[in-house]
Amino acid sequence: MKPNILKTLFIFLFITMASPVIAEMNSAHFQEAGPFKVRAELNPEVPRVGKNKVTIWVQDKTGQPLGGAALKVVAVMPSMGSMPAMYAPAEMNETEVGQYEGTFQPSMGGEWPLTIEIEADAGKGSITFDLATGRKGLRCATCASTGFGGSADVPGTVRVDPARRQLIGITTGRVRQKELRITTRAVGSVTYNETRLRDVALKFSGWIGELTANAVGKPVKKGEPLFTVYSPELLSAQEEYLEVLRRTSAKEGKHRLAAARRRLRLWDISDAQIEALEKRGRAQEYVAILSPASGVVIDKKIVEGSAFKAGQRLLRIADLSRVWVEAQVYDYELPLIKVGMMAKVVLPELQDREYPARVDFIYPFMEGDTHTARVRVVLDNSDGFLRPAMYAHVHLKAKLGKRLVVPESAVLYSGQSRVVFLDLGDGRLAPRKIKTGLRNRKWIEVLEGLEAGDTVVTSGNFLIAAESKLKAGVESW
Repeated sequence: MKPNILKTLFIFLFITMASPVIAEMNSAHFQEAGPFKVRAELNPEVPRVGKNKVTIWVQDKTGQPLGGAALKVVAVMPSMGSMPAMYAPAEMNETEVGQYEGTFQPSMGGEWPLTIEIEADAGKGSITFDLATGRKGLRCATCASTGFGGSADVPGTVRVDPARRQLIGITTGRVRQKELRITTRAVGSVTYNETRLRDVALKFSGWIGELTANAVGKPVKKGEPLFTVYSPELLSAQEEYLEVLRRTSAKEGKHRLAAARRRLRLWDISDAQIEALEKRGRAQEYVAILSPASGVVIDKKIVEGSAFKAGQRLLRIADLSRVWVEAQVYDYELPLIKVGMMAKVVLPELQDREYPARVDFIYPFMEGDTHTARVRVVLDNSDGFLRPAMYAHVHLKAKLGKRLVVPESAVLYSGQSRVVFLDLGDGRLAPRKIKTGLRNRKWIEVLEGLEAGDTVVTSGNFLIAAESKLKAGVESW
């Protein structure tokens, strides 16, 4: 009797201890679907193209089988490019209380996410399983957990087998640390170097005689005559100088001579002209006014015979041997631009003409009409090829050091969100929201959401996004 008693006791203890584990394992097959619990199995376990049987068990929240529920079950291959979505519905019949069976027929190999919608007195619920022909079993795509303590895929995770990857052209790239260089391309124009502009304005009134600089655009050289002037004040100053010159023997006369000479110099009469006056011994009615700088006449207010007043601008001369190029940049680009940074000036109509330069100045205000800021570079123009008002493109190259970056083609824009698809392996592609920073044409800086070494989808991601949204709902993006 004792052996039988011990055997009975052992079986009792085994059942008592194993019951919670068995119950946990059984309950692990059921997934939450609104107010219901659902478990699904396929026959065959590896789904195929053609007829497949699906069995679904439905329980209420207490774990009791739920009979009389209305089930809508459909497997969907999402649209891919020009290929429309395909549907494989299953007509479900209740074979036992809480157990429902039906068949569905995928028309081609690939991913066929299986969605189950349940409606009963307790309410409505739905659940989606990942299903692919040639792959064993079902995997819950909308569950919070998979049972046995494992974590499920993120909502919206898509599984794509190698054949389908090749068909829709999915490629991937790595997230990595990389030297980030950003080129800001700004539109600008060549303009005068304001530090090389000279105005010709006299300190006395008079009339213009012979006009040598007689046209805008005429080149002039420093010290060459621009025009001659007649002025009673200048004539009187010459005569006064000659009168004082004749009295240089007296000490007082020397001081008056220096004063008279200084007066002529302040009126822009050169030392050579004063010496010629001394040799000539008589005042000159029309005195030549010499160019203060070499350059080109860019503004002319006089003709021969014109009267002028003291302080009036008569000519403006520009030295074009060095010119400015001023470009317009937007406010969000200003943090990238520093004085002294490398730049390149390109003439859009003459692509073979490129000028290396550096940023010389950033204007401390914005333009009211365009809300842009001006950036200035200085160019050598010894050959005179560059002309003011020429259109130019300025490329400003900012070196930002090493940054965590992702290929530009990997990032999808969804309103204010930035989304990439992370390759998790085993054919799984999961959407991941990220926070981005600076960018250039090939790379985008990642501030949050990814780590170096992560693999992301770089092409075909628009097609993957369509399927992901179908599975997870647009609101999850």
